[in-house]
Amino acid sequence: MPYRKVEEYNIQITDDVRERYKNIIKDLGEDTERDGLLKTPERAAKAMQFLTQGYHQDPIKVLKSAMFKESYNEMVIVKDIELYSLCEHHLLPFFGKAHIAYIPNGHIVGLSKLPRIVDIFSRRLQVQERLTEQILDCINDTLKPQGVAVVIEASHMCMMMRGVQKQNSITTTSGFRGQFEKIETRNEFLKLIGK
Repeated sequence: MPYRKVEEYNIQITDDVRERYKNIIKDLGEDTERDGLLKTPERAAKAMQFLTQGYHQDPIKVLKSAMFKESYNEMVIVKDIELYSLCEHHLLPFFGKAHIAYIPNGHIVGLSKLPRIVDIFSRRLQVQERLTEQILDCINDTLKPQGVAVVIEASHMCMMMRGVQKQNSITTTSGFRGQFEKIETRNEFLKLIGK
């Protein structure tokens, strides 16, 4: 039996976005009937649905699904979480790594849920500054820890492929709540993630 990948997409949205992509490709001067482009509008429509699936996911539910009572009250860090998002200004990708820490306050969360939160907020049209704050606030408001820290380092294709065309620039954003607003705790976190 041949390999078959199964993906589910909203048919109405796929059809609508496919037609829009077909018209955009035509307006740019390409032949949408040429062999290599015949299925491109549909593939692009499905790709955009995949890349923006975070709008249909609830990050609070994800965190609450794996919260456990625990007396541990030292720093928990998950670092080097890959992230891929779309810049809302040009619809071009930005990608990099997120580093998250929290200090529990009676509850811990399943470690895989922190990368899931990054994915949910990344899979929306974004700016890196808002993405950092959304991850930070979601963890802080849901888990209610003693403190939360988030650092994101990313490369933006809108700066690399167009505009200033700077290939090696990295944008770093950070946010701190609670105990991480204290310089000693913040410095410990930054040292542990190697920054």
